[in-house]
Parts: sequence; structure tokens; C-alpha cells
Amino acid sequence: MFNPIVIHMNSKPIYNIHFTQSYNILPDIILNEVLNNTGKSNRKVFIVADSNVATYHLQAVIKQLEDNNITNFSYTFLAGEENKHTGTIGNIYEKLIDNHLDRNDLLIALGGGVCGDMTGFAAATYLRGIKFIQLPTSLLAMVDSSIGGKTGVDYNGYKNMVGAFHMPSAVITNTEVLKTLPDREYISGFAEIIKHALIDDKDYYNFLFDNSTAALNKDLDVVAQIIYKSCNIKKKVVEEDPTEKGIRAHLNFGHTLGHAIEKYMNFNLLHGECVSLGCIASMYISYRRGHITLEEFNNAKELFSMYGLPVKINNLNKNEVINITSNDKKADGNTIKFVLLKCIGQAYIDTTVTKQEMYDALSIICEE
Repeated sequence: MFNPIVIHMNSKPIYNIHFTQSYNILPDIILNEVLNNTGKSNRKVFIVADSNVATYHLQAVIKQLEDNNITNFSYTFLAGEENKHTGTIGNIYEKLIDNHLDRNDLLIALGGGVCGDMTGFAAATYLRGIKFIQLPTSLLAMVDSSIGGKTGVDYNGYKNMVGAFHMPSAVITNTEVLKTLPDREYISGFAEIIKHALIDDKDYYNFLFDNSTAALNKDLDVVAQIIYKSCNIKKKVVEEDPTEKGIRAHLNFGHTLGHAIEKYMNFNLLHGECVSLGCIASMYISYRRGHITLEEFNNAKELFSMYGLPVKINNLNKNEVINITSNDKKADGNTIKFVLLKCIGQAYIDTTVTKQEMYDALSIICEE
């Protein structure tokens, strides 16, 4: 596997992203990397997992902790975006209090983006902040949500409207768990991967074209290369702009309309599926503004399709989707921060996208 990727803040290393094919390294990471200076012999570890992931992986994690005499507790919540709300956070707080976790103890997020976001938010706010580790189990979480310290919960159906920046103390990416990931969830992760290539790296974009068959067949050697490339892109952006004051917003390419579609569809589509649609809409605006050619637009749309991601959607009320964008967390006063492409591999932030441009772009992805 690859050497760890070190994430820095203010030029100082703050945590590592480890790449592995099991959870055997977890106790060593906890004891010698995360809890090294906090009286580690009597520390407690609290694992949060969703009900699907717990079935496959929770006992393996618990066994690693127990074999190394690490006191641990766990909490399982019902899987699904619909459970990403403050009520679930309240349940986590209650379990943490019941088990007397203090500021020197540790949370572990075992799951995909929903679990990672909520566990991170609980860690950021419990006792004004305790450490946590990300164990991402979905492809999307491995390349995106587990990295960079953005945490949060949905509120009244609006994505991540309540949240905090709270960096993990480590990320452990175990590619073996992808074998248990349902195909639809696995494919969903490639939307964020293609997004990374579109906003930052044309060579990576071409690599994704050349390796689509192997990636979709879960050739873990190829998938590991893809994860590593995407993590390095996110590392670069996060280090330059840890709290999203500037360039980090480039990672929201496809998300302005993608989040609105996700809410409009009442979360019946996966996040990556909505990002795919949002990216195509944003690319269309970029094309209409003369930044990319029609051929480049069509080739990019083909790449999303090659990876099994949606490029069209039925029964979309375009005006309602546009109205939803005004309540998105990326709104800035009366303007919407939109991420567009200057060219394949280079993004920029724009606040002049009109409702008509959004309407036209949504028309492109709507089935007739």
C-alpha cells in the first residue's frame, strides 16, 4: 500500500491518512499516534457506526481494541441520510455521558459520510471538543468526507446546515471493506472522484477514462491508486484553505444544484448521483460561457455515464430546484457561490450565475 498522506495546518502536521487492507494497525494508531500524550493506559474509545456497516465491520474493530486491552463502547444508529439530524446527535451525547467519556477520550467514526459527519460533529461539540478518528467504509467517504474536518448534520432537510470544522486525529482507509459495499453505493463514490479530476488534474481525468473497467470491477490495486490520487487533491486544497474561505470552495463543484436536487428528491437519490447531475449542469454553464468546448462537455458527460452515474433525471421541477439553492449553505447574501470550469482540470468561483442559466442547465439533465 501507499505511504501515509500527512495533512498540515499552518505548515504543521496535524494528522495522517493511512492506507491499509485491514484494521490491524488501528490499536497502534490509537495508542502511539492519537493518544500518545494523554495517559493512554486508561483511555476510553467510543465507536459510532450505522446499522449496515455495523453488521459487517463493527465486531472486527471491537476485536482489535479488546485484543489490545483498549476499553471501548459502541453506538449504532439506523442507516440512511434521513437519520442525519440533531436527534441522532443527542443520542450520541447521551451514550457518551452514560459511559463517562472525558476530554482525553476518543471517538471513532466507522462508516460512510453520514456517520463521519455526525461523529465528527459530536466530537467537535461534546465537552467543547474531543479527538476522533475516521474509519471510512464507503468509496465516497474515503476520497472526500473523511478528509478535511468538515462535520455536520442536516436540518429540516437542508444538507449539513448545522456543523463545525473539527479535524480528525487520524484517517484509516481500509480498501478491503469496499468488497462489502453495495454496487450502487460504490458507484456513487466515483462522482466525487471525477469531480476531483475535473477541478484539478487533467491527467487524472484521462487516467479515469483509461481505467474505468478495472475500477468498476473493484480491482483494488487500481482503486487504491484512485483513492490516493483523490486524497492528494483534497489534501492540497484543504491545506491551502482549511475553513473554506477561498479555494476549498472549488470542492463544491456540482454541489450547488446537486444538493438542491438531493433535497427536492427527498434524498431518494444518493449524494454521488446528485453530484453527478450537478456536475453536468455546471459543465453546461461552463460550456455556454465559452470556457470548455461542446466536445469536452460531451466527453465529461460520457465519463460519468461510463462509471454508471446518472446523466439524466425524470420529473424535476426546475424552478423549485432553483428556489432551493437560495437556502443552501453556500449562499452568500443574495448571491449563490457557483463553481465553474475555466478548462478541464481548473475550476473557479463565480457569483454571477443567473436563474436562467441554472434553468437551462437543469433542462439539459431533465428527461423529455
